[in-house]
Amino acid sequence: MNNIALRYHRFGEPESVLMRETIALAPLSAGALRVEMCFAPVNASDLIPVTGAYRHRTPLPAVAGYEGVGTVIDGPTPLLGKRVLPLRGQGTWQRWVDCPAELAIQVPDEVDSALAARAYINPLAAQMLLKRYPVRGKCVLLTAAGSDCAVLLGQWALREGAKVVYGIHRSPVHADRLAAMGITPVSQQDLPAITAMTACAEIVFDATGGELAEAILRAMPESGLFVCYGLLSGKPFTQLPQVRWFHMRNELASLSVEAWQDAFRALWPRLQASQCSECRLFPFEAWRDALAWYREPGRVSKPLIVY
Repeated sequence: MNNIALRYHRFGEPESVLMRETIALAPLSAGALRVEMCFAPVNASDLIPVTGAYRHRTPLPAVAGYEGVGTVIDGPTPLLGKRVLPLRGQGTWQRWVDCPAELAIQVPDEVDSALAARAYINPLAAQMLLKRYPVRGKCVLLTAAGSDCAVLLGQWALREGAKVVYGIHRSPVHADRLAAMGITPVSQQDLPAITAMTACAEIVFDATGGELAEAILRAMPESGLFVCYGLLSGKPFTQLPQVRWFHMRNELASLSVEAWQDAFRALWPRLQASQCSECRLFPFEAWRDALAWYREPGRVSKPLIVY
Protein backbone atom coordinates (compact mmCIF):
# COMPACT_ATOMS: atom_id res chain seq x y z
CA MET A 1 0.00 0.00 0.00
CA ASN A 2 1.24 3.51 -0.83
CA ASN A 3 0.79 6.65 1.20
CA ILE A 4 0.31 10.22 -0.08
CA ALA A 5 2.13 12.93 1.87
CA LEU A 6 3.22 16.56 1.77
CA ARG A 7 6.96 16.14 2.14
CA TYR A 8 10.00 18.43 1.85
CA HIS A 9 13.58 17.54 0.95
CA ARG A 10 15.08 20.99 1.56
CA PHE A 11 14.21 24.00 3.67
CA GLY A 12 12.52 27.09 2.29
CA GLU A 13 9.15 28.73 1.82
CA PRO A 14 6.51 25.98 2.28
CA GLU A 15 4.76 26.80 -1.00
CA SER A 16 8.06 26.23 -2.82
CA VAL A 17 9.53 23.19 -1.08
CA LEU A 18 6.51 21.10 -0.07
CA MET A 19 5.76 18.36 -2.58
CA ARG A 20 2.77 16.03 -2.77
CA GLU A 21 4.45 12.62 -3.03
CA THR A 22 3.52 8.97 -3.11
CA ILE A 23 5.49 7.01 -0.51
CA ALA A 24 5.53 3.28 0.23
CA LEU A 25 4.01 2.48 3.62
CA ALA A 26 6.50 0.78 5.92
CA PRO A 27 5.36 -2.14 8.10
CA LEU A 28 3.67 -0.97 11.28
CA SER A 29 6.09 -0.92 14.23
CA ALA A 30 5.33 -2.81 17.43
CA GLY A 31 3.33 -0.68 19.85
CA ALA A 32 2.20 1.73 17.14
CA LEU A 33 -1.14 2.67 15.59
CA ARG A 34 -1.89 3.37 11.95
CA VAL A 35 -4.43 6.16 11.54
CA GLU A 36 -6.39 7.11 8.43
CA MET A 37 -6.51 10.90 8.60
CA CYS A 38 -9.71 12.91 8.39
CA PHE A 39 -8.70 16.53 9.10
CA ALA A 40 -5.46 18.41 9.76
CA PRO A 41 -5.26 22.16 10.41
CA VAL A 42 -2.69 24.68 9.19
CA ASN A 43 -0.77 26.41 11.99
CA ALA A 44 2.29 28.62 12.16
CA SER A 45 4.01 25.75 13.98
CA ASP A 46 3.44 23.53 10.93
CA LEU A 47 5.06 25.98 8.53
CA ILE A 48 7.98 27.36 10.56
CA PRO A 49 10.00 24.08 10.61
CA VAL A 50 9.68 23.84 6.82
CA THR A 51 11.56 27.14 6.52
CA GLY A 52 14.54 25.64 8.36
CA ALA A 53 14.08 27.50 11.65
CA TYR A 54 14.67 24.25 13.55
CA ARG A 55 16.93 22.51 11.06
CA HIS A 56 19.16 21.17 13.85
CA ARG A 57 16.32 18.85 14.92
CA THR A 58 14.52 18.35 11.59
CA PRO A 59 16.06 15.48 9.57
CA LEU A 60 15.19 15.52 5.89
CA PRO A 61 13.16 14.42 4.06
CA ALA A 62 10.28 15.21 6.41
CA VAL A 63 6.48 15.20 6.28
CA ALA A 64 4.89 18.46 7.42
CA GLY A 65 2.11 18.88 9.98
CA TYR A 66 1.87 18.43 13.75
CA GLU A 67 -1.77 17.73 14.54
CA GLY A 68 -5.03 16.35 13.19
CA VAL A 69 -7.64 13.65 13.72
CA GLY A 70 -8.31 10.31 12.09
CA THR A 71 -9.53 6.75 12.59
CA VAL A 72 -7.36 3.85 13.75
CA ILE A 73 -7.17 1.17 11.02
CA ASP A 74 -4.37 -0.98 12.46
CA GLY A 75 -2.77 -1.55 15.84
CA PRO A 76 -3.92 -2.58 19.35
CA THR A 77 -7.46 -3.97 19.24
CA PRO A 78 -9.11 -1.63 21.81
CA LEU A 79 -8.51 1.38 19.58
CA LEU A 80 -9.43 -0.12 16.21
CA GLY A 81 -12.12 1.99 14.58
CA LYS A 82 -11.77 4.76 17.17
CA ARG A 83 -11.06 8.42 16.42
CA VAL A 84 -7.72 9.56 17.76
CA LEU A 85 -5.22 12.40 17.56
CA PRO A 86 -2.05 10.69 16.24
CA LEU A 87 0.44 12.94 18.00
CA ARG A 88 4.19 13.13 18.60
CA GLY A 89 4.97 10.60 15.89
CA GLN A 90 5.07 11.24 12.15
CA GLY A 91 4.04 14.41 10.33
CA THR A 92 0.27 14.60 9.97
CA TRP A 93 0.00 16.04 6.45
CA GLN A 94 -0.34 12.57 4.93
CA ARG A 95 -3.19 10.18 4.35
CA TRP A 96 -1.99 7.54 6.84
CA VAL A 97 -0.07 8.40 10.00
CA ASP A 98 1.71 6.01 12.37
CA CYS A 99 2.15 7.04 16.00
CA PRO A 100 3.00 5.41 19.35
CA ALA A 101 -0.20 3.89 20.74
CA GLU A 102 0.45 5.21 24.26
CA LEU A 103 0.68 8.79 22.96
CA ALA A 104 -2.44 8.68 20.75
CA ILE A 105 -5.31 10.68 22.24
CA GLN A 106 -8.74 9.09 21.93
CA VAL A 107 -11.43 11.60 21.00
CA PRO A 108 -14.62 11.51 23.12
CA ASP A 109 -17.77 10.66 21.16
CA GLU A 110 -19.31 14.05 21.91
CA VAL A 111 -16.41 16.04 20.40
CA ASP A 112 -16.75 17.05 16.74
CA SER A 113 -13.89 15.92 14.50
CA ALA A 114 -13.25 19.43 13.13
CA LEU A 115 -12.74 20.67 16.70
CA ALA A 116 -10.72 17.63 17.75
CA ALA A 117 -8.32 18.16 14.85
CA ARG A 118 -7.27 21.49 16.44
CA ALA A 119 -7.05 20.34 20.06
CA TYR A 120 -3.28 20.04 20.37
CA ILE A 121 -1.05 22.93 19.33
CA ASN A 122 -3.07 25.95 20.50
CA PRO A 123 -5.45 24.64 23.20
CA LEU A 124 -2.84 22.56 25.01
CA ALA A 125 -0.37 25.46 24.90
CA ALA A 126 -2.99 27.80 26.38
CA GLN A 127 -3.82 25.32 29.12
CA MET A 128 -0.15 24.80 29.99
CA LEU A 129 0.59 28.52 29.99
CA LEU A 130 -2.18 29.25 32.48
CA LYS A 131 -1.10 26.37 34.69
CA ARG A 132 2.51 27.59 34.78
CA TYR A 133 1.60 31.28 35.08
CA PRO A 134 -1.62 31.67 37.14
CA VAL A 135 -3.70 34.77 36.38
CA ARG A 136 -6.27 34.95 39.19
CA GLY A 137 -6.77 38.58 40.25
CA LYS A 138 -4.29 39.86 37.67
CA CYS A 139 -4.43 42.29 34.77
CA VAL A 140 -3.55 40.27 31.64
CA LEU A 141 -2.37 41.55 28.25
CA LEU A 142 -2.36 39.44 25.08
CA THR A 143 -0.59 40.13 21.78
CA ALA A 144 -1.77 38.60 18.48
CA ALA A 145 -5.12 38.47 20.28
CA GLY A 146 -7.02 37.31 17.21
CA SER A 147 -4.94 34.12 16.96
CA ASP A 148 -6.37 30.76 17.99
CA CYS A 149 -4.11 30.38 21.01
CA ALA A 150 -4.66 33.92 22.30
CA VAL A 151 -8.44 33.66 21.92
CA LEU A 152 -8.42 30.62 24.20
CA LEU A 153 -5.90 32.20 26.58
CA GLY A 154 -8.19 35.19 26.98
CA GLN A 155 -11.36 33.22 27.57
CA TRP A 156 -9.74 30.80 30.00
CA ALA A 157 -7.89 33.55 31.86
CA LEU A 158 -11.22 35.26 32.56
CA ARG A 159 -12.74 31.97 33.74
CA GLU A 160 -9.78 31.48 36.07
CA GLY A 161 -10.36 34.83 37.72
CA ALA A 162 -8.24 37.33 35.80
CA LYS A 163 -9.23 40.87 36.76
CA VAL A 164 -9.23 42.06 33.13
CA VAL A 165 -7.85 40.78 29.82
CA TYR A 166 -6.67 43.21 27.14
CA GLY A 167 -6.14 41.90 23.60
CA ILE A 168 -3.90 43.65 21.06
CA HIS A 169 -5.02 42.85 17.51
CA ARG A 170 -3.82 43.86 14.05
CA SER A 171 -7.04 43.62 12.03
CA PRO A 172 -10.25 45.51 12.99
CA VAL A 173 -12.31 42.39 12.17
CA HIS A 174 -11.16 40.90 15.48
CA ALA A 175 -12.38 43.72 17.73
CA ASP A 176 -16.07 42.76 18.01
CA ARG A 177 -15.23 39.08 18.35
CA LEU A 178 -12.83 39.71 21.22
CA ALA A 179 -15.26 42.04 22.96
CA ALA A 180 -18.00 39.39 22.76
CA MET A 181 -15.67 37.03 24.67
CA GLY A 182 -15.09 39.58 27.42
CA ILE A 183 -11.62 40.52 26.14
CA THR A 184 -11.01 44.28 25.86
CA PRO A 185 -9.73 44.85 22.30
CA VAL A 186 -7.06 47.38 21.40
CA SER A 187 -5.67 48.05 17.94
CA GLN A 188 -1.98 47.41 17.38
CA GLN A 189 -1.88 50.84 15.71
CA ASP A 190 -3.21 52.62 18.82
CA LEU A 191 0.09 53.13 20.64
CA PRO A 192 -1.27 55.46 23.36
CA ALA A 193 -3.92 52.87 24.32
CA ILE A 194 -1.33 50.07 24.30
CA THR A 195 0.96 52.12 26.54
CA ALA A 196 -1.86 52.84 28.98
CA MET A 197 -2.96 49.22 29.19
CA THR A 198 0.61 47.94 29.44
CA ALA A 199 1.29 50.26 32.37
CA CYS A 200 -1.07 48.19 34.52
CA ALA A 201 -0.31 44.77 33.01
CA GLU A 202 0.79 42.22 35.59
CA ILE A 203 1.30 39.44 33.08
CA VAL A 204 1.76 39.60 29.31
CA PHE A 205 1.36 36.59 27.02
CA ASP A 206 3.25 37.50 23.85
CA ALA A 207 3.27 35.66 20.53
CA THR A 208 4.90 38.31 18.33
CA GLY A 209 8.24 39.54 19.65
CA GLY A 210 9.89 42.34 17.66
CA GLU A 211 8.95 46.01 17.99
CA LEU A 212 5.66 45.37 19.79
CA ALA A 213 7.44 43.33 22.46
CA GLU A 214 9.99 46.12 22.88
CA ALA A 215 7.24 48.74 23.29
CA ILE A 216 5.41 46.63 25.89
CA LEU A 217 8.58 45.93 27.88
CA ARG A 218 9.36 49.66 28.00
CA ALA A 219 5.91 50.49 29.36
CA MET A 220 5.08 47.60 31.69
CA PRO A 221 5.91 47.73 35.41
CA GLU A 222 9.14 46.08 36.53
CA SER A 223 7.09 43.77 38.76
CA GLY A 224 5.19 42.45 35.72
CA LEU A 225 5.88 39.17 33.95
CA PHE A 226 6.37 38.98 30.17
CA VAL A 227 5.84 35.44 28.83
CA CYS A 228 6.86 34.90 25.20
CA TYR A 229 5.40 31.77 23.59
CA GLY A 230 5.90 32.70 19.94
CA LEU A 231 7.82 34.96 17.59
CA LEU A 232 5.38 35.59 14.72
CA SER A 233 7.22 38.77 13.70
CA GLY A 234 10.41 36.78 13.22
CA LYS A 235 12.27 39.53 15.08
CA PRO A 236 14.06 39.28 18.45
CA PHE A 237 13.71 41.72 21.33
CA THR A 238 15.66 42.82 24.40
CA GLN A 239 15.94 40.19 27.11
CA LEU A 240 14.96 41.96 30.32
CA PRO A 241 14.68 40.27 33.75
CA GLN A 242 10.86 39.97 33.56
CA VAL A 243 10.98 37.94 30.32
CA ARG A 244 10.12 34.24 30.46
CA TRP A 245 10.13 31.83 27.52
CA PHE A 246 7.55 29.11 27.02
CA HIS A 247 8.31 26.28 24.59
CA MET A 248 5.70 23.52 24.56
CA ARG A 249 8.31 21.08 23.29
CA ASN A 250 10.23 21.53 26.54
CA GLU A 251 7.07 21.19 28.63
CA LEU A 252 6.15 17.92 26.92
CA ALA A 253 9.60 16.44 27.47
CA SER A 254 8.98 16.31 31.21
CA LEU A 255 5.46 14.83 31.04
CA SER A 256 4.82 11.18 31.82
CA VAL A 257 2.47 9.28 29.52
CA GLU A 258 -0.25 9.42 32.19
CA ALA A 259 0.19 13.19 32.65
CA TRP A 260 0.03 13.59 28.85
CA GLN A 261 -3.27 11.71 28.70
CA ASP A 262 -4.59 13.58 31.77
CA ALA A 263 -3.88 16.92 30.10
CA PHE A 264 -6.35 16.08 27.34
CA ARG A 265 -8.94 14.71 29.75
CA ALA A 266 -8.94 18.17 31.35
CA LEU A 267 -8.83 19.90 27.97
CA TRP A 268 -11.85 18.39 26.21
CA PRO A 269 -14.62 19.91 28.38
CA ARG A 270 -13.08 23.38 28.54
CA LEU A 271 -12.47 23.36 24.78
CA GLN A 272 -16.07 22.39 24.06
CA ALA A 273 -17.30 25.21 26.29
CA SER A 274 -15.19 27.83 24.45
CA GLN A 275 -15.69 30.02 21.42
CA CYS A 276 -13.35 28.83 18.67
CA SER A 277 -12.73 29.91 15.10
CA GLU A 278 -14.93 28.55 12.36
CA CYS A 279 -13.29 26.16 9.88
CA ARG A 280 -12.79 26.41 6.15
CA LEU A 281 -12.25 23.04 4.49
CA PHE A 282 -9.75 22.36 1.71
CA PRO A 283 -9.29 19.02 -0.09
CA PHE A 284 -5.84 17.48 0.34
CA GLU A 285 -5.18 18.17 -3.35
CA ALA A 286 -5.83 21.90 -2.73
CA TRP A 287 -3.24 22.24 0.03
CA ARG A 288 -1.74 25.30 -1.65
CA ASP A 289 -5.11 27.05 -1.36
CA ALA A 290 -5.20 26.13 2.35
CA LEU A 291 -1.80 27.77 2.88
CA ALA A 292 -2.86 30.84 0.90
CA TRP A 293 -5.99 31.17 3.05
CA TYR A 294 -3.94 30.80 6.22
CA ARG A 295 -1.85 33.81 5.15
CA GLU A 296 -4.89 36.02 4.42
CA PRO A 297 -4.81 39.24 6.51
CA GLY A 298 -7.71 39.46 8.94
CA ARG A 299 -8.60 35.80 8.52
CA VAL A 300 -11.13 34.65 11.14
CA SER A 301 -11.49 30.98 10.14
CA LYS A 302 -9.04 28.10 10.44
CA PRO A 303 -8.06 26.19 7.27
CA LEU A 304 -8.50 22.42 7.62
CA ILE A 305 -7.03 19.97 5.13
CA VAL A 306 -9.52 17.20 4.36
CA TYR A 307 -8.25 13.73 3.41
